[in-house]
Amino acid sequence: MNKAYQTYKNNSVNTASGGELTLMLYNGCIKFIKQAMKDVEDNDYEAKNRNIQKAQNIIRELLITLDPKVEISKQFQPLYEFMLSELTAANIENSREKLENVLELVTEFRDTWKQVLLQHRKQKFSQRPSI
Repeated sequence: MNKAYQTYKNNSVNTASGGELTLMLYNGCIKFIKQAMKDVEDNDYEAKNRNIQKAQNIIRELLITLDPKVEISKQFQPLYEFMLSELTAANIENSREKLENVLELVTEFRDTWKQVLLQHRKQKFSQRPSI
C-alpha cells in the first residue's frame, strides 16, 4: 500500500504544471509549520528544528524561482525574506507565535495562488471551441 501511495505521489509531482507545483510547495510549507507548532507544544525540539528547516527550504525554493522581470516578484521577495527570518527566530526562541505569523502569511499566499489557478483554468476552458 505504501509503495502504491509513493508511486501516486511521484506521478502527481511529475505530471503537475508549474502552477500546481507552486501550490504543492505552499501546502507542504503549511504542513511543516503546523507540525513544528505541535513539536513546540510537545517540547520535541529536534523534530521542531527539522520541520522548520523543511519549511525554510520551501520558502527558499519559492524565493529563488521568482522572476525578477515580473513586477509582483519584487513585492513577494521581501515577504519571503521576512518569513525566513521569522522561521529562524521561531526556531531559536521556540516561538509558536512566530510560527503562527508565518503560517498565516503562507496560507494567504496559498489561497491566493489557488484562486489564480482556478481563474486560469476557467479562462482556458471557456476559450475552447464547443463541439
